[in-house]
Amino acid sequence: MDTEMDLVDFAVDYARKKGASYAEARHEEQEQENFILKNGVLDALYVGHDRGIGVRVLVDGALGFAATNSRTKTDVRAIVDDAVKVAKASRRKTKITFAHEDAIEMNWSVPEQRKLADVPVEEKIAEIQSVDRDLMALGFKIPARYFQLSDNRIVKHFANSEGSRIRSYSPRLRTFYFLTLVEDGESEQTYRNYGWSGGWEGIQAWDLGKRVLDEARSMHRSLAEGKKSPEGKMDLVAGPQVAGIASHESCGHPTEADRVLGREASQAGKSFIPPDGLGMRVGSDVVNVVDDPTIQNAIAYYVTDDEGVKARRRYLYKEGRVSEFLQNRETAAVLHTRSNGASRAVNYNVEAIVRMANTFVEPKDYSVDELLEGVKFGVYMKSFMEWNIDDKRYNAKYAGREAYLVENGEVKHPVRNTVIELTTPAFWSAVDAVGNDLEFEAGFCGKSDPGQALDASLGGPTIRLRNVYLR
Repeated sequence: MDTEMDLVDFAVDYARKKGASYAEARHEEQEQENFILKNGVLDALYVGHDRGIGVRVLVDGALGFAATNSRTKTDVRAIVDDAVKVAKASRRKTKITFAHEDAIEMNWSVPEQRKLADVPVEEKIAEIQSVDRDLMALGFKIPARYFQLSDNRIVKHFANSEGSRIRSYSPRLRTFYFLTLVEDGESEQTYRNYGWSGGWEGIQAWDLGKRVLDEARSMHRSLAEGKKSPEGKMDLVAGPQVAGIASHESCGHPTEADRVLGREASQAGKSFIPPDGLGMRVGSDVVNVVDDPTIQNAIAYYVTDDEGVKARRRYLYKEGRVSEFLQNRETAAVLHTRSNGASRAVNYNVEAIVRMANTFVEPKDYSVDELLEGVKFGVYMKSFMEWNIDDKRYNAKYAGREAYLVENGEVKHPVRNTVIELTTPAFWSAVDAVGNDLEFEAGFCGKSDPGQALDASLGGPTIRLRNVYLR
């Protein structure tokens, strides 16, 4: 029986015989397990196993892609034929080319201290039920409690006509929770999302029980003691979760090269940054926003992307200026540069496109206390409740969940419904100090048509913004 690498090699060789100037094949196998706990009761349990192969070819300057979940050479030959037909039918005036990349032969994997496959689902469910019981033992009124735990074990085999042959294994663990807490007729809601590349040890690394209980306590205090958030121009100290969503939405997305070039215009939107926007001022000198797939245990960790390009740290904003775009090989050729390993797909049956990985504000030296000490009057927004941003990633709004009044450097009572609404350059230009308390949360990043909701993480340290308008 043919191995996975035999199949991708066969697909590439056959595509070259059919006239492709470039060909790549990606075999992917995913084993998934996830469950939902609603108000302490198991509501759903899913176990899935999916595998197949996708082939992409470049023929006379046009791309074609096809995929199958059948693993015979006959079926692989058929999808190569389909991909070549698609490419020939997609002839264009401006021919597509790929930026040069050296061939890679590699076998990489993410280590697991305790393999996800070896943990019984009953143990996983019991772990979350324990968190839910401790939550209810607080004595608060929490009428809606939703927990979801999922793991996905991903094995990929990749080959291309330039000589790359790569095998990878990536185990991923994720938990999501949503809570509604009620006090004296008022309610507050929150959701948090944590991710991990590795084994079951991730559940301890999160310290999930403490996080959930601390969140519930802060929600209760906000309802019991919270006052109206002040309005007007003042300083804002924004926690890691707020820095993270801003880095993802107002830096990661607008520096995706396919957005910059207009490919995503009718799908996920454009970018306020033009193709010649490298060096453009978007923030203060202390602002560095990074996208880095190589962070150990982050849920979007990888060594090579889905075009076989080695991953590296990318400085999207550096010292307040646009430093580089997220590139795949196609966009890199258009912009006369090299890919920086930012091409990924959600599964074998869709084409890899430009994607973020782990996007965050790069930490500096300030402690949270030092950031607060410099504030005479303002708000400390530790987390957000909702966000909104336009298709060009220029006009944005972030609404606080856990927030406190700050006077003369001291944190006072909770304030509710703090809202900051401003442009991307105004947000980053207001940052005058960056903390050292880097934290990450997980997310799903959506793009493309058909849609691809892909693992990503976002984060940062606490940051301080001067003289911004809050309402």
